[in-house]
Amino acid sequence: MRIVIALGGNALLRRGEKPDAAVQLAHLVAAAPALAKIAAEHELVLVHGNGPQVGLLALESIADRSLTRSYPLSDLVAETQGMIGYWLQQALRNAGLGRPVVTLITQAVVATDDPGFEHPTKFIGSGYTEDKAYQLAKRNDWTVRRDGNSWRRVVPSPKPQRIVELDTAELLLRNQTTVILAGGGGVPVTEGPDGLTGVEAVVDKDYVAALVATELKADLLVMLTDVPAVYLDYGTSTERALHDITLADIAGHTFPPGSMGPKVAAARQFVTEASGRAAIGSLDDTTAVVAGSAGTQLSSS
Repeated sequence: MRIVIALGGNALLRRGEKPDAAVQLAHLVAAAPALAKIAAEHELVLVHGNGPQVGLLALESIADRSLTRSYPLSDLVAETQGMIGYWLQQALRNAGLGRPVVTLITQAVVATDDPGFEHPTKFIGSGYTEDKAYQLAKRNDWTVRRDGNSWRRVVPSPKPQRIVELDTAELLLRNQTTVILAGGGGVPVTEGPDGLTGVEAVVDKDYVAALVATELKADLLVMLTDVPAVYLDYGTSTERALHDITLADIAGHTFPPGSMGPKVAAARQFVTEASGRAAIGSLDDTTAVVAGSAGTQLSSS
């Protein structure tokens, strides 16, 4: 099969954990054997998130007094693509993957008039208390919102229209190369008379993964995160997990924007447009989620 797996930034750095490199590497080392086995048996594309990581880089850039201005988010997304791609390549190799593994620094074209620029929804960085979040928001001109039990920065998240390097990824896949593509949702760029230009945003990696999976004609789209499934009434006394469901089953339900909402929307988009199977589950259950025996499994009927 041709499989696209999206790894959430929160799967590498669980809620409440310190954003240390060693912590994230430990999660990847634990997940790498399952990912390496899948890569050895199938054509695999890995897309990863970068919410916690790009938020950390942005905070460091803001605090650097040697800079005239902080680095734009598009540049920082490119930095996270290199860093997390390196971690993934090394972890897969060390787990025994014999096939070549390549990280592509990937650009995602977005529309200049996308409403996402006016209504920030993408969580980045660490979680704070409400008071601390509003202090940082006032100091740094941020927008902050509640994310579960904490408060985090939110930034614009326009929808991806096109992946610039998609043809290169197709060529690599045909030559039995595992491809790490569109990390952090891809570097957000707009297209104009002078070519491509980076913009201040972070594209959601789930929407990018759905676009990649559709355009590359994948058989399966998997989104791995830090929860075992999609839940209705999440965080309440009536929460319940969804397992084997159809497009009709999930119609009419809403999920939080900036977290589970994009995953469900991306899964629906892929199943609708490509007639494949989509799955959402925990990084700890990778093998079972891919096999269809764990997580939320979404099909057309």
